[in-house]
This record gives sequence, C-alpha cells and structure tokens, in this order.
Amino acid sequence: MKIKKDWYTTKYGVIAGYLPQDKASIKDWHKQLAVDIQNEKNKAAHYQPSVQALADLIATNGIVRMYVTQMIQEVPAANRQIKNVEQLLDSLNYIIQRAPEYNPVPAKRNTFPMSTLFVYMMFTPSGEAAFRLSEFNTAIRKILQAWCDYLDSPASQNVLNTGVNGWLSPSAYALNQLNEFVIPDKNAPHWGFASYNAYFHRQINLQYRPLADPENPKVIVSANDGTVYKLSRKVKLSDTFWIKSQPYSLVNMLDQSPHTADFVGGDVLQSFLSGANYHRWRAPISGKVIEARIIPGLMFSELHSEGFDSNAGILSQGYESAVNTRGLVIIESDDKAIGKVCVIPIGITEISSITIGVKPGQIVKKGEELGYFSYGGSTLCLVFQPKAIKQFNVYGPTKSNPDGEPINVNAQIAVAN
Repeated sequence: MKIKKDWYTTKYGVIAGYLPQDKASIKDWHKQLAVDIQNEKNKAAHYQPSVQALADLIATNGIVRMYVTQMIQEVPAANRQIKNVEQLLDSLNYIIQRAPEYNPVPAKRNTFPMSTLFVYMMFTPSGEAAFRLSEFNTAIRKILQAWCDYLDSPASQNVLNTGVNGWLSPSAYALNQLNEFVIPDKNAPHWGFASYNAYFHRQINLQYRPLADPENPKVIVSANDGTVYKLSRKVKLSDTFWIKSQPYSLVNMLDQSPHTADFVGGDVLQSFLSGANYHRWRAPISGKVIEARIIPGLMFSELHSEGFDSNAGILSQGYESAVNTRGLVIIESDDKAIGKVCVIPIGITEISSITIGVKPGQIVKKGEELGYFSYGGSTLCLVFQPKAIKQFNVYGPTKSNPDGEPINVNAQIAVAN
C-alpha cells in the first residue's frame, strides 16, 4: 500500500476532520479503545444485536469470512491496529454505543471513529471486495442504523456539554460557528438539544443564509452548505463511473428513475459537506416534487485508482454518486426552460442517515427545506436538464484553488435560460 507522506496535511482532511491530523494519534486512539473494550468485556458486556448478526454472518458465510479476514491481514503491519475479526467486532460494538466526543486539539481530533477504524482496510484488495459484497454491506448498514438510533436517543446527550471535550465548549462553539445556528435553550441542560443527532443536524438561523432573489425563478440557489467538488457538463446516460476521472452515470445515479432520460446531456454540480457544515438541504428552485425516495447502496467503498484516501472516501465522491446510499428528490419547475432539477443527497461514511421531508405531489418554494443528513460524512449532487442553465456562478477545484469553492445554502449558484 503506497501512502503519501503528507496525507495528513491535505485540505480535505482539515475540512472534514475525518481522522486526527497527527498520525500517531490514530495509534493512541486504538490503544485506548483496546483498553476501554477490555474494561467493558470484564463487566460481561455482550454484542449489540446488529454486531452479533455480523459476527454470525462472518462465522457462517465463507466468502465474507475470507474477505474480512484478509482485509485485516492486508493492512501493512505498521498501520495494522486491528489484528483479527474478534477485535474488529469488539471495536464496532463499542463505537456504536457512544456519541463521538469533541477534541479541541486538531492533531488529535477524531470526529469520525468508524472511518478511523476502517480507513486502512478499505484500501486493501480484500477490503474493496468486502465492502461491495451485498451481505456484508447489509450487515454494516444495520450496525450503522443501530448507531443512528443511539445518536437519536437522549443517551447521546452526554457529549453535549460545555466541558473541554463537549460540543458546546467555547472551542467547539467557535469551530462550528454555532452563533449562526438555532440554539433551543442555552439555559436548559444540553442547551435544549434532545440528542447528539439533534445537535448535528441543527437548524440554521436563516438571517445568515438569505435566499437569493426569492421572486426570480431564473436564479438557482445552492441546496446545501459545503465546497464544490466537481462541475460536469453534458453528462451521459451511462458512463464508466469507476475510472479515475469518475464521470457521472445518470442511469446509476438516478437508479433507473422514469425521469432519467430527461437529464441526459445536462449538468451535474456536486459539493462536499464537512462535519461542521449545516446538514439540512433545501430546494434550489420552486416547483412540484415529482419523485422522492431513498436509494439503498454501499458504505465505505472507494476507488482504488484514486490511491490511498486518508479521509475514507472523500476522493471518490463521483463514484459514490452512483453506488452509495442516497436520496432522490426531483422537482419540476413551472418554467419550461428550467424543467426538472434533481437533488441527490449522498452518504459517504459513518452513518450519514438521509431523511427526506417532502413527498411526491408536494409544491415547494425555492429555499424550502427538503430533508437532512444525520451524523456522518456526506456529499450532494444537483442535476440539471440540458440547456436549462445559462451560466454557473460557482466553479469546481482549480490549480489555484484545488480544494473547491465554498458555497452556502440559499446562495445563488446559477442562472437559468
């Protein structure tokens, strides 16, 4: 496995905070995790049902057992903190019964522990195969859903405090720009947030995200906060999304939607959301919702052609638009020149649970909320019909700005014909 020496200094690593910036901190985290797991096992703790289901799958399905065993063994010895299947199961069981703590030290910040657990395994040949196996992927999805259920519960409130490692601490407040968000009640325990997920997909104060030209239907607005990952024109119905350039393949992105053909030759704007971003998404245009559903897909799958990805999937966002678990919301404008616009929120890693808040037949106004991501890494695609966009006002990464242009929800991103 060839890994660049400077992989911890990449801008995406800073933005996402998926892994600690200090490589030694990963080993320290694993050592402490092993101690904590052993202490828990000494108290006769049992696997959660979803983790036990994965244990049973590995024990009885030879192909799954082969790939999972090999993906652990294929991690270079210097980076192999998980030594066997039992240790992997123990780690999963421990992680999903806790909310992630905040760390004020960037070098040691580990906001996404599941990514830290899997990051090296994902890049091994057997890891790539394992995370594409239907049975294994389904078992992992159930584990992540169990974690999501925990993070939706009051039990996860313990990390919502003003202590040094709390998400309401002065350091976390500044990093996550909480001054721009709605705080339920600063005088209440946990500031009124009912759970960690309630904090994670907290509502923005819209005075900080004003709607661009609300009366002008030609002005298209961003559906989310984030940074632009890619802007592609004249996208194809079917393309080789798994090669290094990661071209968009509409038939796969839209999961054979009856409206797919309408977008052939159109445009795709994809953006990445960091953990600190606003995690709700809004309508880029006004119109009628004609399709709204969740498309089950992969988690923790990445392209080998991109090389080792220290952020566990960030470099494979184009590929993930075709294969990962994602939402599909298509809005049809009354303006025939705009036509249909497709909003595709995509989970990258961790939980990234997608909740759609609108239904087919519903009329939405530009800037109206469509849904949200729960805890986890995420990205979002906007797909436009051919000749719908006169000009885009945002751009993808360039040599002078390789990390992409920042965008805000409700801000203008394009002008329609």
